[in-house]
Amino acid sequence: MRAALLREVDGPFEVVDVPEPTADGRVVVRVRAAGVNFADVLVRRGRYPQMPELPTILGSEIAGELEDGTRVMAITSGGGGYAERVAVDRAQVVPLPEHATFAEGASFLLTFLTSFIPLTRQVRVEPGTRVLVTAAAGGVGSAAIQVARGLGGAVVGVVGSHEKIETCLLLGAEAAYVYDELPEDETFDVVLDQVGGELFPALLARLRPLGTVIAIGSAAGAWPAVEPARIVGRNGALAGFYLGRLLRLAPELVGTAVGELLAFWQTGALKPFVGAELPLVEVERAHDLVESRRSVGKVVLLP
Repeated sequence: MRAALLREVDGPFEVVDVPEPTADGRVVVRVRAAGVNFADVLVRRGRYPQMPELPTILGSEIAGELEDGTRVMAITSGGGGYAERVAVDRAQVVPLPEHATFAEGASFLLTFLTSFIPLTRQVRVEPGTRVLVTAAAGGVGSAAIQVARGLGGAVVGVVGSHEKIETCLLLGAEAAYVYDELPEDETFDVVLDQVGGELFPALLARLRPLGTVIAIGSAAGAWPAVEPARIVGRNGALAGFYLGRLLRLAPELVGTAVGELLAFWQTGALKPFVGAELPLVEVERAHDLVESRRSVGKVVLLP
């Protein structure tokens, strides 16, 4: 079968023939679409906290078909999605709704779980709750806007360029700004942050009393240290979320959230936002779109 192989850090992808996956108690999925996540970019650059052994096949989010033709989507938990077939743990396989495309299926689980679980388990979002979403036009950001709005929150997005503002508004944000133009008097009950770096401590100053910053990513670099006195003094809270570890430690919780999300999706309140669909041989271009921050929504490969 064909797959996009990464042999070394900072190296090119090679679309080559590799051995077929073996089931070993798992199920083999014929991959019809594979999501490209920023975590994949970090692995390629050698900056992911849990680096896989190289060479490797990236891709932890797929949609496709089982041998009997059943349409499914899955988190692969270990990569392998940038390929024509991948073996997946049975517990990670979820039926793909009839109304969804394969590209939408490969854009759903990681992005929506990463926003839905924090916004329903770590904070309370209800009518009147003001929510700030950073990197709001990307895969997780576009999901977070929809989830927060569906829960009744008033959502503001911040993005890296003026061209992405319209995307946020179309997804349901009441307002959107580039980072350095967010009005100084805007404060929030919840901040969902994927950026980290030097932006992160500034977000604490945006909290209303009893507000929470949820750190879910550090695309701009490591999180600076935050003194507990600053959190206490502002009557604020700091939370963190990492789906990969939660899948290992609390799979039942994640499974429950998947069921809730599927029901939410059926109502029409949610819709995966696919920004680009590219053939597997254009994996370099797909990564460039994500790494350069030029993409909106989810970038998907079609093996």
